[in-house]
This record gives sequence, C-alpha cells and structure tokens, in this order.
Amino acid sequence: MKSIFFDMDGVLVDYKGGRAYANDYELKMVSGDMARIPGIFSRLDPLPGALEAVAALAEHYECHILSTAPWENSSAWTDKVNWIFKYFGADESSPFYQRINITHDKGMFVGDYLIDDRTKHGVLRFSGEWIEFGSNTFPNWESVLNYLL
Repeated sequence: MKSIFFDMDGVLVDYKGGRAYANDYELKMVSGDMARIPGIFSRLDPLPGALEAVAALAEHYECHILSTAPWENSSAWTDKVNWIFKYFGADESSPFYQRINITHDKGMFVGDYLIDDRTKHGVLRFSGEWIEFGSNTFPNWESVLNYLL
C-alpha cells in the first residue's frame, strides 16, 4: 500500500483562521507571532474538506502526519497530537494511529506522497512526490482527491 504524509497547518488545519482564537493580550505577549501562543494549536479548526479527504484517502493509502511545531512553544507539540486525537481519534480506527511525526526535517522521511503547503523544513528533500497544497495545481482538497484517487 502506498503512503501519504500530511502536513497539518495550512493543509489539514485552518492556521490562518486561528487568529480568531487568539486574544489581543496573547498576541501582545508573543509580539504578534501566533505560533508562540501556548495552547493555540489545540484551538484551530480543520480546513474545509480536510476531514473528508483524509477519510477517502485512508481507504487507499497508509496515512501519516508529518508536521513541524514551533521550537519555542513546547505546548504546540502536545496540542498538535491532541488535535489529531480530537478530529481523527486516538485508537486503532484512526488513520493516523501511531503514525504522527513532528519534526524540523521532513527530508528525513520516506514515502510516496507528501501533501504540504510550503517548502520549509526539508520538504523538497522528501523522498516521494510533493503535492503543493494551495497551489494552482492543487488549490483545494477536491483537486488533491481527483489526482490521488
């Protein structure tokens, strides 16, 4: 079975919409860098179509999370795992059961596809094919599903 690695922020998670979950005090304390707010990653919503797309892809592919968390926000690591548990479950029925990878070097991983919205953190060194989510070719989940299914 082929494998797909999913980035979280901007791919599964509506990171840009997260500003609605940050208050002015929190933003001031982190000089406007939302990623440094403790607990912020557990407050974010899924992107439209993301949950349904993962469910469809999980029927044909082995699914993995491959995400980066801010180094200076240690709660982000736990928050990201808890976000996966909230939306996909924590038991063996989850498409990501025991397949959650949080790293600053995505180029170390081997797989068939990586769905990511940016080239940061070694994306271009990932061994498989990079699907650039949000690009002209793959602007949304419908286009990704049309390509992979």
